[in-house]
Amino acid sequence: MNTLSENYHIGMVSSFPELVNTEFQGNLNALCWKRKLNGDFHEIVSKLTLKDNITEVSVNDLLALNLSEKGHVAREMIILDMKMLSEFGAAPCLNLLKNYERDEEFDFISTDVYSYHADRSPIETSTFLCTYYGAASELVSNDQCVQKILIPEIREKLKKLYDGPDTEFESFLRDNYFDLHYTADAEAIPVNLGKGNLWRLAVEHPGQKVLPCIHRAPHEKEWEYRLLLIC
Repeated sequence: MNTLSENYHIGMVSSFPELVNTEFQGNLNALCWKRKLNGDFHEIVSKLTLKDNITEVSVNDLLALNLSEKGHVAREMIILDMKMLSEFGAAPCLNLLKNYERDEEFDFISTDVYSYHADRSPIETSTFLCTYYGAASELVSNDQCVQKILIPEIREKLKKLYDGPDTEFESFLRDNYFDLHYTADAEAIPVNLGKGNLWRLAVEHPGQKVLPCIHRAPHEKEWEYRLLLIC
C-alpha cells in the first residue's frame, strides 16, 4: 500500500479546524488528520456489549464503563472527537462492529460497504471516519478504479434486470445505488486509513467541485470487533 504522503488526492492536516475548513479542489478529495492513539482502546471494546452485529455506543455508555487510567485516556479521546464533530454540525455515531450485512442478491455486482463505493448526499456535507480499534477502512484514487455500471458485462446484466423505457435506465441505476460502486484496477494501490486518524472524505452532492472519494470497509478479523466513529 502507498504511504499517505505518496497520494496526490489526499491532503494532510494538523488540527480539527484545518480538517473541516480545508476546501476540496482539483484531485484533492480526502483529508487526513494523522494522530497517534494514546490509551487502551482494547479495554473499552472488551467492556462494551455487542447487542447486534452493529451496536451504536453513546457517550453515556462510555461514561458508564469502569476503566483503568489508560482506558480513561482512550475514552476521553473518543468523547472529545464526538464533541468536536457535534459542535461542527455533524452527527457522529460510534459503532461497536462485528460485521456489516453482506449483499448477496446478485452474483455479478455487490453493493454493500465491502465494495469500493462513493457516498452521496442531497445536501453539502462530508463523510468523517475514525477507527479506534480493529481493522481500518481503505480508499483508492479515482483514476485507479472504474464504475461497475460501465463494465460491459455488468451493464448488460443490469439491463436485463430493468423493466422500463430506455430513457429511464440511468435513473434506475442511480435510484438503486448501482452507480456508486466501483471496481479497482488490477494495479491499484489502496490506502489504509489507519487507526486513530480522523478522515474527511468528499461526498457526491449538489455543488461538489471534486469527484467523491472511493472507499470501502475492511474484511474484519475473526473474533476482533471494530470501534468506529462515522458521520
